[in-house]
Amino acid sequence: MSEPIVVGIDGSEESDRALQWAAAEAVLRERPLHIVHALETWPYRAPLFVPADTTERMSRIGHRLLTATRERVQERWPGLEVTTDLVSEEPSQALHAQSDKAFELVVGSRGRGGFASMLLGSTSLRVAARPTVPVVIVHGDTADRGEIVVGIDLLRDVGTVLEYAFETAALRDARLRVVHAWQTFGTLIEAGYAIDAEQIELDLRGQVIETYKPLRAKYPRVDVVDEIIMEHPVTALSHASRNARLLVVGAHQRRWTAPQLGSISHGVIHYARCPVAVIPSS
Repeated sequence: MSEPIVVGIDGSEESDRALQWAAAEAVLRERPLHIVHALETWPYRAPLFVPADTTERMSRIGHRLLTATRERVQERWPGLEVTTDLVSEEPSQALHAQSDKAFELVVGSRGRGGFASMLLGSTSLRVAARPTVPVVIVHGDTADRGEIVVGIDLLRDVGTVLEYAFETAALRDARLRVVHAWQTFGTLIEAGYAIDAEQIELDLRGQVIETYKPLRAKYPRVDVVDEIIMEHPVTALSHASRNARLLVVGAHQRRWTAPQLGSISHGVIHYARCPVAVIPSS
């Protein structure tokens, strides 16, 4: 069996949108779909406050949710292989455990029930902060139209980020926009240093083209445009996401401390107008 697309659900509208995106993704990539519902049992382990059978009742509800969801997906995509799993674990831990056998993890931007903490800044960000596979956070416009946008940092290894972006653009027959944003240092300008923005942009464009050049040869049918923007990366990528069907960024983890999502990726997840794919470092 090929590695599945794994999606976390809880019955909320946001998780349903993530489910629809994940199912379509699984069909496109010809991979199975694995649906996960996390049952957090710790709130129900205090007998003084909750009935003794609460955990069992929540488990039955979870199984019914998974069964109904699988039937609904198979009715819409009858050829799609669908499996389900009910796990008694904290949501982000449950999804990280599932990533051992996954091609990609898909989550909604917020949720309830089993994914009650799935708010931006909570479960979704924890999942994206230490990915071992691509993590797609579904929010904004999920229509399958527009460009694939990838943001790159020339100071980092972006090979895996570009590979995912090119492959995704090829699968969707979509234009790929490669964006690199940079900022001048205001203090240098104030000190009287001359900044040749035009020459800097020209040099940066050459570096960007050289960075993705090998993938142009691998994916010759992908229409690629590059964009060099003198703007904060979060602002530039958020604006670019308005016309995108997917925005691709790197996780850029800070490995010398606890797992933490890079500040650019963190900001993009909050402000993007389309689903965001966070790609682990190579």
